Amino acid sequence: MKILLVDDHAIFRQGLKQILETAIDVCETGEAGNAADAMRLVRNEDWDLAILDISLPDRNGIELLKLIKTERPRLPVLMLSMYAEDQYAVRALRGGAGGYLTKESAPEELAAAVRKLVAGGRYITASLAERLAMAIDDHGDRPLHELLSDREYQVLLRIASGKTASEIAVEMSISVKTVSTYRSRILEKMGMKHNAELTHYAVRNGLVG
Repeated sequence: MKILLVDDHAIFRQGLKQILETAIDVCETGEAGNAADAMRLVRNEDWDLAILDISLPDRNGIELLKLIKTERPRLPVLMLSMYAEDQYAVRALRGGAGGYLTKESAPEELAAAVRKLVAGGRYITASLAERLAMAIDDHGDRPLHELLSDREYQVLLRIASGKTASEIAVEMSISVKTVSTYRSRILEKMGMKHNAELTHYAVRNGLVG
């Protein structure tokens, strides 16, 4: 089994590698610390599975997921993130991920998810299955944040976390003007007027702590 590990923390990649090599008899791993290196490895080598983080220095993991699925649609992808399911799980599955786990998951659950995806299945926790069902229920009320694009959603989370436009621009590698444009779109789509309303919404809906 050949698995690509994509995370910007070398220590975490090493720990993940040890867990996989212990839990799975025959396991070879490759590593990438950013999206650019990950795409190079995806293009140049064959993999049985890719495990992606959401937070990468050069590109958001959801965006990387979509790039990978465009070039290697048959490659299973497991998202393994510090972010709770509330924040990114449904978007990850819509983007083509075969499963979503938080970094707080037990090693046994990670190994089970890896085996399931490599075998051609999907790995979805009970809580995520419920969220997914709600998200695709045409008769239910769709949450306002589901109206946002992936980039707009990333900006929303950062605004709600109290970050300035300059800080958001640096983190997302975009201009302050672009951040302002995204903010305007977010306010318009969600029917709100200022950042305080966005923050209140995000906290109330469990998008930020």
